Amino acid sequence: MSILADENLHVPCSDECLLRPGNTNCGGCGMSIGLTLLGRALERAGERCMLVIPACCGIVTAGGYPTTAYGVPVAASTFASAPAFASGLASVRDLNGDDGQVICWAGDGGTYDIGIATLSAAAERNENLIYICYDNEIYGNTGGQRSSATPHGARTTTTPSGKAEGKKDIMSIMAAHGIPYAATLSVAHPDDFARKLETALGLEGTRFLLIHSPCPAGWKSDPADSIELVRIAVASGLFPLYEVWDGTRYRINERPSWIDPGGYFERQGRFPAWQVDLAEVIAGCKARYARLEVLAREFPHRETVSLQDGPGP
Repeated sequence: MSILADENLHVPCSDECLLRPGNTNCGGCGMSIGLTLLGRALERAGERCMLVIPACCGIVTAGGYPTTAYGVPVAASTFASAPAFASGLASVRDLNGDDGQVICWAGDGGTYDIGIATLSAAAERNENLIYICYDNEIYGNTGGQRSSATPHGARTTTTPSGKAEGKKDIMSIMAAHGIPYAATLSVAHPDDFARKLETALGLEGTRFLLIHSPCPAGWKSDPADSIELVRIAVASGLFPLYEVWDGTRYRINERPSWIDPGGYFERQGRFPAWQVDLAEVIAGCKARYARLEVLAREFPHRETVSLQDGPGP
């Protein structure tokens, strides 16, 4: 399925949009779709923003000086320090009485691994910023090495026989900080994606968003399959869509239909067929969802009703 075949994802863009046309990003890039959806959410909310981007494909997107593919101010940080950069920028913004969002835009290498210390520090201080990780499950900009976000069995340049370890649960780590909001997003679910961005934009403090971001170059997949791959990931239970408020209140946004996840693995050259045990994968997905179901049932999120809304029925 072509990305542009889905009218919900085809967004007309002006020179003032967040990600401008003519950028050099790969076809089928989940990061590009995420940036487009982020730009649309900011425009709907009437919000300005500044991006802080560490070493990753996102900063290569900017292009060579003096031109840029971004329509907003961008600060390029070192690999490990995007949240520290953003903390400083947010503090200056607040001291000056300015408005606008400070948003970190980082890959999984700069989030799960190299940047986790400064991310944890910013979350512990509850800095007033939004942190968005586009998780393509590899170090995509530096040759396709494994990260701790790389799933079990995936072949990378540093795990040619397949990764022996499983994927780190970064959502549980961030929720454990008690931050105001954390959520998972799928580029194949633009309405849910937009609502979560709107929620994050309406809150203060540290907000963490995790995007399942297809990377045709690293996943060894057809660019036209990107949306379908992440759609299968949600429907099969591989990538759950849920939200966490204050580290304690949970809501599942879309329950899987438990379709066969085989198509997800078959369409990616990074997974050798003999190395994927589908029965084990399905059991792991169901176990994760059973845990989420308990959390959502025992510690549910309920929307706050304003007293100005008047008494209920």
